[in-house]
Amino acid sequence: MRAIQAASFGGPEVLALVDLPDPVPGPGQVTVGMAAADVIFLDTLLRGGWGQDVFPRTPPYVPGGGGAGEVLAIGDGVDPAWLGRRVVVRTGTGYAEQVVAGEGEIMPVPDGLASATAAALVHDGVTALNLHRLGAPRKGEWVLVSAAAGGAGTLLVQLAVDAGARVVAAASSDAKRALARDLGAEVVVDYTRTDWIEQVREATGGGVALVYDGAGGALGATTVDALADGGRFVTYGIADGFAAPDRESAARRGIRLLMPLMDGPPDQETVRELLGLALEHAAEGRLRPVIGATYPLGQAADAHRALAARTTVGKSLLLIGSEQDGALR
Repeated sequence: MRAIQAASFGGPEVLALVDLPDPVPGPGQVTVGMAAADVIFLDTLLRGGWGQDVFPRTPPYVPGGGGAGEVLAIGDGVDPAWLGRRVVVRTGTGYAEQVVAGEGEIMPVPDGLASATAAALVHDGVTALNLHRLGAPRKGEWVLVSAAAGGAGTLLVQLAVDAGARVVAAASSDAKRALARDLGAEVVVDYTRTDWIEQVREATGGGVALVYDGAGGALGATTVDALADGGRFVTYGIADGFAAPDRESAARRGIRLLMPLMDGPPDQETVRELLGLALEHAAEGRLRPVIGATYPLGQAADAHRALAARTTVGKSLLLIGSEQDGALR
């Protein structure tokens, strides 16, 4: 099979298309023929050697964390009904024509849902729904979503609107802000402007009740200033490192700081619950992942470069096999 391999830690140039033996499922495992592989910003950080204590990788390795495809083979003890079924898979690899995963790491794709759409929810759907539960936006309250045109950000905008909240979307380009408006944002702002926090506070009559920070770093820490006293700050951005807002100042203002990434990834049971819910919402038309960039498997390095340059609008996927020809079932 063909796969992308990171020969060492480094820049996008370390990613190369190689031929590897077809994987064979062991007991309790399946082989999934991949139709679309999920690509997230975390993949670019891991490629550079970041996060070895939480996400250990030993080069050469096949990057990724899953996607969607069809079960091609099963190991001992696996229900034969999985053979030939379209599934999402969330495991420790993904940039390949075939991946092996445990039976507990796959879920069926609902009828009528495209494989690419399902793949786009494997990580961002779980992340967005987890953050949505933490933030718990309420009807009529103002919610700020920064990095609103990203994979998770676009979903958070939709979830907040569906909950009846009024959304302010912060993004860095006209195209990204236009997308956020299309998804239901009532106000859009350019976070590259020095006065963008003041714009948010003015538009919302004194500040928002809830912030979803998808940027992290210094920008994420600044975003706390857009909150009204007593608000909630939920951060998940890592593009510029973790946000580190002033805890004493937040406490004085009655602001709750929620940093789920500090607690590590959710457990497998929670992941399955949230992924199943994301797929269900998508099949019902209540949640639409925005797939803004697709690449053939051999162009994984280009996908990483675009993510690092912040030029991607919405979700990035690698399309594999027949999916490259537009056969998005």
